[in-house]
Amino acid sequence: MATSPSASPAATAPWDVRRNSSGKHRLRRLLPWLAALLLLALVGWGFWPKPVLVETATVSRAPLTVRVSEEGKTRIRNRYVVAAAVAGRMRRVPLKPGDEVQAGVTVLTVIEPAAAPLLDPRSREQAEAEVSLRQAAGKQAAQSLEAARAALQLAEADRARFRAVRRSGTVSQAERDRAEGEASIKAAEVRAIEFSIQVNDFRLAQARAALARPEVGTAGGVVEVKSPVAGRVLKVLQESEMVVVPGQPILEVGDPQDLEVEAEILSRDAVAMQPGDAVEIEQWGGEAPLRGRVRRIEPAAFTKVSALGVEEQRVLVLCDLIDPPPAAKALGDRFRVEVRVAIWHRDEVQVVPAGALFREGNVWKTFVFRDGKALATTVTAGRSDGRLTEVLAGLEVGTEVLLHPPDAVKDGTRVTRRRGAGG
Repeated sequence: MATSPSASPAATAPWDVRRNSSGKHRLRRLLPWLAALLLLALVGWGFWPKPVLVETATVSRAPLTVRVSEEGKTRIRNRYVVAAAVAGRMRRVPLKPGDEVQAGVTVLTVIEPAAAPLLDPRSREQAEAEVSLRQAAGKQAAQSLEAARAALQLAEADRARFRAVRRSGTVSQAERDRAEGEASIKAAEVRAIEFSIQVNDFRLAQARAALARPEVGTAGGVVEVKSPVAGRVLKVLQESEMVVVPGQPILEVGDPQDLEVEAEILSRDAVAMQPGDAVEIEQWGGEAPLRGRVRRIEPAAFTKVSALGVEEQRVLVLCDLIDPPPAAKALGDRFRVEVRVAIWHRDEVQVVPAGALFREGNVWKTFVFRDGKALATTVTAGRSDGRLTEVLAGLEVGTEVLLHPPDAVKDGTRVTRRRGAGG
């Protein structure tokens, strides 16, 4: 039986060949477009904004103390400039800075008086009046010493009572510290008056020596200049042998253990300070800071030019040391320290790291980390100690905020925590 050519499986219609050829050609034409679309997708994915790596911190409640920090220096509370009592030739000063001296015992130098004219009646009356003045000043200082000692006894009694009730918990730590500081200050005042009595006795001896007018050339004609106080030589102003006139400075003496700290505080910061404020003294050479208390804030400011050439109004603030450790005995006169005065304190306030806040105009803002985004939030900031800032409104305790946000972060920017950052 004959078979039709169209029924043969090997036979293919011409139109079928053309259909297959056109399908392959269309696929070859689509391949470049598919590659371009894939490239565009890759480029878009590469330029798609990625989350910014940030560090976060949490709003919490903590104690906050605001302090004013400024460079200061130690100084001897009572320093004395020993001057020549008479005119004449002064012998060489054998002492050096740091040598120990005893009040009324150590001879600082010897002066051979020059030939002096006879005292006229007016000069003699003036010399006798000077002696009487020094005697009256000595009696006045003695009365002041009795009053200071009575005040010291009262302060020590208060301190003893505070120490006696230490375990009962009826007295706050601030009151104990104030009692301790008051007793230390009264003790320092007693020592200062005792030194002033010694200085007045020395000046009385000088006045009597001027009235006596020793003769030149005799064995007792020389004038021995003795130390008015016990302590050490601070500075030798005239060391070589020379001719001196009455009142010419020779050297400085003082007690290096009787130290105080002075700091030049900006006037706008000094307004917030009061005598009795707690002070921390750092960078003095020891590990732990020294405790102190503000004793005096001088009422007059002075102009000082800063390192940048800016004129500043500063006030001299004097601080007393409270129970300094034995290592602090190495401190001397004019040693550099750093003074930190506490001007405000609260036991518990809502705080946030200062690095989380930034100003936008006159408004404080921060970025809150929420659902992987940075949300700009306006806050009301209070006081700050440079590390923590008080938050008065705008944030709740436990809120997570961005710490030192980079410039790329805006409101609504996608962010992610840096590995190891707090949350």
